[in-house]
Formats: sequence, structure tokens, C-alpha cells
Amino acid sequence: MDDLIVEKLRETARAWGWRGLVLLSPENVAYAAGFVVPSQPLMRWRHAAVVLPVDGAPEMLVVDMEAKTVEEHVPGIALHVYGEFTDDPMAVLASALLELGWSGGSAGLELGYLPAADASRLAGAAGGVAFEPCDDAVALCRQIKTPAEIQRLRALSRLTDAAIGEALAAVGAGASELDLGARTVDGLLARGAETFRLLIVASGERSGLPNVGPTSRRLVAGDLVRLEVFGVGGGYHAGVCRTAVVGRPTVAQERTWSVIRQARERALALIRPGASAAAVYREFAAIFDAAGLPRIDFVGHGIGVFLHEAPYLGRFGDASLRAGMVLGIEPLVYAPGQGMQNKDMVLVTELGCELLSDVTPTERLFEIAS
Repeated sequence: MDDLIVEKLRETARAWGWRGLVLLSPENVAYAAGFVVPSQPLMRWRHAAVVLPVDGAPEMLVVDMEAKTVEEHVPGIALHVYGEFTDDPMAVLASALLELGWSGGSAGLELGYLPAADASRLAGAAGGVAFEPCDDAVALCRQIKTPAEIQRLRALSRLTDAAIGEALAAVGAGASELDLGARTVDGLLARGAETFRLLIVASGERSGLPNVGPTSRRLVAGDLVRLEVFGVGGGYHAGVCRTAVVGRPTVAQERTWSVIRQARERALALIRPGASAAAVYREFAAIFDAAGLPRIDFVGHGIGVFLHEAPYLGRFGDASLRAGMVLGIEPLVYAPGQGMQNKDMVLVTELGCELLSDVTPTERLFEIAS
């Protein structure tokens, strides 16, 4: 566990007058515990939880078959173990809260995550503990990264960028989107990523489709190729996207890429502590509008244990950027057959911002051998 994260969470609970926090989502369990309980993201009924009192050591709820795994990752932590086929995890969790003396007080609970039936059983068994939603409070806590989180995200950003660049350089016309995806995944794992999320390979007429996975479609000369993936380690995500062309780009493709690059550079120049997230978006929008390019409602977002986190640098809402935030900045064009995107990982520093995904050159469209 990261002691700085634990203390930030305690401060959040104190500010709300809670006895402590009960974190149940795979993302926030990973945030507090420092690792992903292996099967929790895969099987919703296999609950794991971090119980964090405002005073006292953290404790965890875990299914019996993964108790040894949790002990290995968090040595010495008090575990409340339930039998997968014999116990109600909500009853075991309620018993743990009563042992901590939380009856008669309030506690922050991820009510945005916990299924209603489970929340009802927990409330019924918890003997007077008043549960209040803590989802937004914890999300706000996550926005400013600790030094350990920044180190992890910096490494993930670079290895993800490198894996994408290597995959694009290794294929040529005739290769399939699946070939490109396989090389990307191999590169991620070879460089130390634990897994990946949302592998997007969109080429040719598919290049303008958002969030589509690779297919057996084969690359042909003139194709645009959008390749995006989130490298994952310790529950944290680093999202990087690069756009390539098979062969030499056309004048029109170069013109569009120049606008994307201009929007990227303007966004990076504006990102600093105190900057308005909405103002960054407006500058991006003005560049796209002047070029006649279609745009989506945001140009960037926070990132960490979730793929997308607050703050959004977008059309709706506003936030003041702060040092320690990590953002995904992604000017993009979704147009039929002409989809282009550049996504970078960026750290807000005391003086401006640091580009974390700094491996693959993006001044020009990446050229795939034809």
C-alpha cells in the first residue's frame, strides 16, 4: 500500500465525518491496496473490499481462494475471509465493520458500484452503520497522483508508446489488423505491462470508427491506421494512440495531421496549474473549427485506475488543473475512411506539463511500408 494514498483517503473520510471508507470496486480496491485482486474485475459476485478506518490499520475482505494472493501482496494486513460457496460476503463485511465499532456512525461506501441487493443486505446486517456514497469524494482524491503513481504511469506510458511504434514498424501492406494487434500486445507484455485494455486497430474505411477492435481486414496502400491501446500495470492505465498511413500520405492527409499536431501543441502549451480545463478545450475547438474538421466534446481527460477520470478538458463543465494530475490528451478526427488520432499521456507539473509518452515521433504521420 502507498502510505500517501492511505492518508489521503483517511483525510477524505475525516472531512466527511465518516468512521472510515469501504471501497469495493476493482479500481478503488487497486488504488487503496496497491494491486488488483485477480478475479475481482472478472466476476462481479466475487467481492473484495478495502476497509479503511480514519484511525487504525486498513483491513480487507477477500474470497477464500485468493486470501494467500492478497497476503503475498499486502503482508500483515488483517483479512476477513469468506467462503465463496458457503458465506455471504456482505454478512462477513458487516461483521468486520461492527468489530471496528462503526455502529451508530456513518461510513463512506461505493454505492455507485455495489449492486442494490448487496447494498441492502449489507445495510441490514451492519447494525446501525449509516452508509453514505463516497464515489465522488474518492474520485476527487484520486486526481492528484503520488510520486509512486507518477513513476508507474511514466513507465507505463513509455512502454505503451514503444510497443505501438514497434508494431507499426514491423508490419506492411498485406498484414491484417489482427497481426498489428498481436504485435502490439506482444510488445506490451515483453516490456513489462501486466495486461492491456481497449485495443483499437481501425484501418481504411474503419479508421473513422471509435473504439473498435482488430479484424481480419488486411492493410492496403493509402490506408490510414489508428492504433490505440491502454497498457496496464498494478491496475493503472496508460492510453496512447498513434496514426499511420500505408505508403506515403496524401496532401489532404498531411493537412489534417498538421491540424491535429497544432491542436496537440496548443493544448500542451496551455496545460499548467491553475489553467481552466474548459479554456484548453475552447482553444482546441477553435483550431479544428478554423480547419473545418469535426470534433468531439472533449480533448482530454484524467487517467489512472480508470480509463477515463475527472477532470475532462471538454465542452461541458470546467475544472482548474493542478500539479500532479495525469491526463490523456487526444485530438482526433472521426471521419469515414479518414480517421486520425494522436493520444499522449501528460503530467501536470508545477511549471507546466511533462510529456510522458515521448518515444514514438509524431511530427509526421507514421509510414507503414507499402
